[in-house]
Amino acid sequence: MPLAPTGNGLKDKHMPVIRGMSLSLDENEVLRREGIRQRSTLRLEIATVLHGLLASVDDLNLLEPAMAYESYRITEVRHDRLCLEGNVALRGSLLPSVVPQAKELAAVICTIGPKLEKEATDYFGKSEPLRGLLLDGIGSAAVDSLAQEVCRFMRHKASSRGYQTSSPLNPGMPGFPISEQWQMLKLVPAEEIGVSLAASGTMVPCKSISMVIGIGLQMTTWTQAEGCACCILNKTCRYRIHRRVGK
Repeated sequence: MPLAPTGNGLKDKHMPVIRGMSLSLDENEVLRREGIRQRSTLRLEIATVLHGLLASVDDLNLLEPAMAYESYRITEVRHDRLCLEGNVALRGSLLPSVVPQAKELAAVICTIGPKLEKEATDYFGKSEPLRGLLLDGIGSAAVDSLAQEVCRFMRHKASSRGYQTSSPLNPGMPGFPISEQWQMLKLVPAEEIGVSLAASGTMVPCKSISMVIGIGLQMTTWTQAEGCACCILNKTCRYRIHRRVGK
């Protein structure tokens, strides 16, 4: 749907919101998010607590996955930004270098909601730091799963139009400054899914993520391991995904 010609037009555009996506909480992904690489090193008592918390996520309905998104036609590609319809732009040298052939850019904000975060905080308040830390790791794994579901959804939506999608780019990646989070909130109605920004630019609830995805005929994609390898924290991050041998 084209934007209105007056103003920046963004508020006149229909911006879809989707709720209730199905998430997969893989225990190995939870452990990776806890910084545990070898399951064999997991102590039995910790494994027992983890299993109980995974069950409680369903029992207490702690996950409320939701996404808000919209696609914008790219009107100009500069060396340090992408200009979009509606007289807006996203800045960052990473964007034009990764999606130079994109016809459109999809902006997405998604969250698992505040319930799990509050439950984890309550555990810390009750001097149960182990449960708090493990539940926080479950939340991070849930966000990872949500991001994958979002990418699958956008890929299917683009495919129905004969297009491909790039792998996602997130504010905070090298060449895509975290300050662009403020612009993301102009592109996507984050308030409709309960997401806002703190003064620092971090998202509230914290178990939320924003991304942009290029849409076109020949899009660049990469594996999660390749994405981790390009990150400036790849040497020290406890949660990085290693490239598998033979891949």
